[in-house]
Amino acid sequence: MDVSQQRFITMGELLLRLSPPNNEKIRMTDEFKVTYGGAEANVAASLANLGVDSSYFTVVPDSSIGKAAIRYLRSNDVHCSPCIYGEGRMGIYFLEEGFGVRASKVTYDRKDSAFALYDFTSIDFENTLKGYTWLHLSGITPALSLNCRKLILLALKAAAKLNITVSFDCNYRSALWGWQEARDCITEYLPYVDVLFGIEPINLKDADGKDLKDGLSMNPSYKEQDRIFRALSDRYHFKAIGRHVRYVHSGSENSLKAFMWYDGETYESKTFRFNILDRVGGGDAFASGMIYAIMRGMKPDDIVNFAVASSVIKHTMHGDFNITDDEESIIQLMNQNFEIRR
Repeated sequence: MDVSQQRFITMGELLLRLSPPNNEKIRMTDEFKVTYGGAEANVAASLANLGVDSSYFTVVPDSSIGKAAIRYLRSNDVHCSPCIYGEGRMGIYFLEEGFGVRASKVTYDRKDSAFALYDFTSIDFENTLKGYTWLHLSGITPALSLNCRKLILLALKAAAKLNITVSFDCNYRSALWGWQEARDCITEYLPYVDVLFGIEPINLKDADGKDLKDGLSMNPSYKEQDRIFRALSDRYHFKAIGRHVRYVHSGSENSLKAFMWYDGETYESKTFRFNILDRVGGGDAFASGMIYAIMRGMKPDDIVNFAVASSVIKHTMHGDFNITDDEESIIQLMNQNFEIRR
C-alpha cells in the first residue's frame, strides 16, 4: 500500500523538555539541554520522518518559546498549520536520564498551560479534520483539564462522522490523574476507537463486577494476552490492539517484545535486548511503527515486529522523537541484522 494515500493528524500538548547533561540529577546541574516533545507530537514526527503526510494540532503560547517548539516540529516535516498560538504558558517536563541501576525520572510542570486552558468548543473539528484518513489521540490529553476532555470527545465524534480511522494510546500517567477517574473517562472514548495501544486503564468488568484484567501479569503468556484481547475485541470491536512488554535489566539495559490483536488473532513479536541512550518516547515509537506498518499493509507478524523494532531504535536516540527516515533501517533491526548498510 502506498502511504502517500494517507493523511495523518494527531492532537495533544507540545512540551518543552529540560534535561541535565551527562545523566546528572537536577540538584547537581547548572545547565539544561533543551528539546521538545509530547506523546502525540512524537508519533507525528516519527511518521513524518518515514514519509507519511503528518499534521499536528496543538495550542502553544504566542511567544519565542512557543514558536521555537513549532519550528522544531516543522524541522521534522510535520505540518503545523492547524496549530494555534494562544495565551498562557508552555507546558514543561524535566527529565533526569537514568544510568545503570538508577532509573530515569520525569517531573511535570504543565498546570494551566496554554493548551490546558484553551476553550476547544470554539473549534469546528469537522472542518479541521476534513481530508484526513487517520486521527491519533492519547490518554494523556484528557488528564490535563476538563477543556482537554472536551477536545478528545469533540474530535472523536467529528472523526466518526468523517469515517476517519482512529487510534488511541491509553498512556496512563498517575502523576496527572487518578486511576478511577482515568478509567471512567477513557472507557467513554473506546466506542470511537479502531486501533488501541495499551490496555490500562480500561473498564473490562464482567457481569459480577470483576475486572477481567485482574491477575494479568506484567509479563503475560500468549494464552493470557489472547484471552484479554478477545474480551476487549468482543466488547469494543477494535480492528487492532497493540501493547509492548518491557523487561528491565537495569536503568540502561532493557528488553522489549509485544503482543498485537489483528483481524481476530493474537500475534507475538520477537524479543529484543538493547542498551538505552534515551528511553522517553519509546512507547510512542511503538505506536507510530504499528500505525505505519498497518498503513503499508504489512503482514501481521511483520506489523508487530516492525512496531517493536521502531521502539528499540528510538532508545538509541536523544530526544523524544524517533528520527528514522528509512523503513529499511527498522526492517534491518526487525530481522536482527546488524551488518553495515553500504
